[in-house]
Amino acid sequence: MITSERVSRILSAVVQDYIQTAEPVSSKTIARKYPLGLSPATIRNIMAELEEDGFLRQPHTSAGRVPTEKGFRFYVDSLSKLEELAEGEKDILRRSCGGPCAMENILADTAKALSALTGCAGLMFAPRKDNFTIRHIRVLPMDSASLMVLLVSSIGLVQTRLVRMGSGAKGLDLEKISNYLNSIAWGLTVRELRLRIIKEMRVEKNLYDKLMAKALKLGVMAFEDGAGVQEGDIYVEGKVNVFEQPEFRDDFEKMKRLFDAFEEKSLLVKILDKSMDSGGIHIYLGSESAVEEFRGLSFVTAPYGRDGEILGTLGVIGPVRMNYSRIIPLVDYTAGLLSKVFY
Repeated sequence: MITSERVSRILSAVVQDYIQTAEPVSSKTIARKYPLGLSPATIRNIMAELEEDGFLRQPHTSAGRVPTEKGFRFYVDSLSKLEELAEGEKDILRRSCGGPCAMENILADTAKALSALTGCAGLMFAPRKDNFTIRHIRVLPMDSASLMVLLVSSIGLVQTRLVRMGSGAKGLDLEKISNYLNSIAWGLTVRELRLRIIKEMRVEKNLYDKLMAKALKLGVMAFEDGAGVQEGDIYVEGKVNVFEQPEFRDDFEKMKRLFDAFEEKSLLVKILDKSMDSGGIHIYLGSESAVEEFRGLSFVTAPYGRDGEILGTLGVIGPVRMNYSRIIPLVDYTAGLLSKVFY
């Protein structure tokens, strides 16, 4: 526990200097660069106390100190002043989130913009498709035994589901089936449509119409729990920025571990899922992500959505030594922009 303002200021100075240099920080450096009004000897004694309390560590004898995860956590929680975004930075982000582009392109472009502006990796988690309201359904033939159900969401994302019906796929009037499914699906989420179909099948009069009965059967098969559901699309841009950080570029084993972790999308989903539980900025420092493969990295994430409904997550991945006072407002601003895309 840090109760002294003087100790807090010294810890913040050490963290800020380490963020800039990636080098152990000495008491002389703090005394010279930061207007604390304290001698190097006094600062050295306080840094020793911070080391005893687990906020700093000394890599080797006679070296300066570097912040621990505990030290970074105190620093992040104590941040009272964040950097103002320049208009040029806002323009870059607005361009990535705007324009008549498919949502997939917007997400990829936004991840690239975040990477370019932060020098870290930009991360986008595409909305969970079952959460979207449905704008249009179309049923298309695939082969003699299979049909493709094309589902277009209210914001233009497309999801396809393959339904194998065997001999039941022959001779169906797919246009009429599509029209019927559209009549009961418009404005519903996939989850709500699933419940609507079950309700319709319980209404006996529908079963007297063979076309309706087949449409409902097709709907059950296409929209049953787990049918076509994916973890979601993840866009990661600028991974090389992470590998080039001093913490990793000279350590082949660390680089290989991180490269493998980035390729395993389910590991990223574990972290991003937690960020969808509530609004606002989420910061996971090193081991706080609870994903061992990403030790040594931090995540700054924020959910985005519309009308209070969280639909996806975006963020920045970098070393624990990332510049939080700059990255937090960038992530927050981008989340606000993306939320406006969902109209």
